[in-house]
Amino acid sequence: MTATETVSKKPLVLVVDDFADNREMYSEYLSYSGYEVIEARNGKEAIDAANSRLPDIIIMDLSLPVMDGWEATRRLKADERTKKIPVVALTGHALAGHSKGAREAGCDSFLAKPCLPDQLVAEIKRMLETGKANIAKGKR
Repeated sequence: MTATETVSKKPLVLVVDDFADNREMYSEYLSYSGYEVIEARNGKEAIDAANSRLPDIIIMDLSLPVMDGWEATRRLKADERTKKIPVVALTGHALAGHSKGAREAGCDSFLAKPCLPDQLVAEIKRMLETGKANIAKGKR
């Protein structure tokens, strides 16, 4: 195997959150837990990152500047290249009906903030193990 053929076997997680502290906390914990992590600060950056890196899973805050997570998820799910990437909504909008709205926007799962990093890792593992992600299929 040549150096150019070496591809990380770690699942790639895109963490989308407008608060730097949240991105840093989740990214550090996910890296520590064995994931490769990339970050985005808003929905537009999330779409750009998803198109360029094709992550195995996306952790999406719904309240974002520039383009909110609802719209970013709708666009990702409408795009042939990214529609199969599972999206986990991670949001402070835990009111009744928001999880239904997140699913209608295309989110595959919903977690309410505050969310302990262990809970997030457990949900990522669950999503990846149920076969909803494209791990090691040359999609990166």
